[in-house]
Amino acid sequence: MRTGARAPLPEVALADVEVVRTRLDLVRPFASAHGTEWSKEVLLVRALDAEGREGWGECAALAAPTYRAEWVDGAEAVLRRFLLPAARAGRHAGVVGHPMATAALEAALLHLRLAAAGTTLAAWLGAVRDRVPCGVAVGIATSLDELLAEVAALLVQGYRRVKLKVRPGWDVAPVRAVRRTWPELALAVDANGSYQRSDLDGPLAALDDLGLVEIEQPLPAEDLLGLAEAARRLATPVCLDESIGSAAELETALALGALDHVNLKPARVGGVEESLRVHDLALARGVPLWIGGMLETGVGKAVTVALAALPGATLPADLTASRRWFAEDLTDPWELAADGTVPVRPLGAVRVPQVS
Repeated sequence: MRTGARAPLPEVALADVEVVRTRLDLVRPFASAHGTEWSKEVLLVRALDAEGREGWGECAALAAPTYRAEWVDGAEAVLRRFLLPAARAGRHAGVVGHPMATAALEAALLHLRLAAAGTTLAAWLGAVRDRVPCGVAVGIATSLDELLAEVAALLVQGYRRVKLKVRPGWDVAPVRAVRRTWPELALAVDANGSYQRSDLDGPLAALDDLGLVEIEQPLPAEDLLGLAEAARRLATPVCLDESIGSAAELETALALGALDHVNLKPARVGGVEESLRVHDLALARGVPLWIGGMLETGVGKAVTVALAALPGATLPADLTASRRWFAEDLTDPWELAADGTVPVRPLGAVRVPQVS
């Protein structure tokens, strides 16, 4: 089952393609099992055609290789040395891996072709909604009081689902405190692979009793057999993130019974084309799917929002308002409506500040 045939896009005469880098401070630190982010190293690709049109893509790699193997400096090197020269020459780069760098170049070229065709990414993909429901990820706090205050503020803003970052030592007590305060809240947790199989009889079993929407990536990405055991033993749906780098990897996880939900991050799987394969496979198998984020600016968010408007994206996405992380975004700010949705809209103009 597919989302529908997509019209072929016109080829463009590529005049230039370049790497653009800047840095944005986060309005608050974001802590997870991977570490704490204080700022966002923003790595962009800008493509220009002979008509003066431009396309932009964002590389979502973090400052250190703590989420997956890619990191921003390495991604920039791969883009400059391999991917951009191949794009200028009109040939395939032949690079193995590096999905986030690849996704950035793909997005820039795709937006350029969409501009030439006079259409939008959402329209071309076959979006079925013009607004998408949003959830929010809440990082590891320094105290229960701080956590409860942050969740309360986010619920006032309208977010439809709250996902708490957990790790060994910060798990059952904070999640229980949030559940006790908001018994009807659509609540999930994300462990970023920080537990082991032995924890299925400990903190993961305790979390299983708290009425959660899902437990995301409870075990390390490569431990698919352990994740299959978790999916069998836990009543709470198991969602996979880091384990799913392609549609083929999703196929394997499904065959093993290692997941109930899918977190689809276009950056993680290498871009829009592979995202569509993952989406279509999940849709065909009836697997609930949602779109995840990587602290992207508005450039990357234009891609994630468009994908969240597809029919297989059946759960609220991690798509926060711009002001959640940035005092000033690189695009017109993404605003959360009172009903907990953001609009599906084109990328628009990109404004990149100079880094001193």
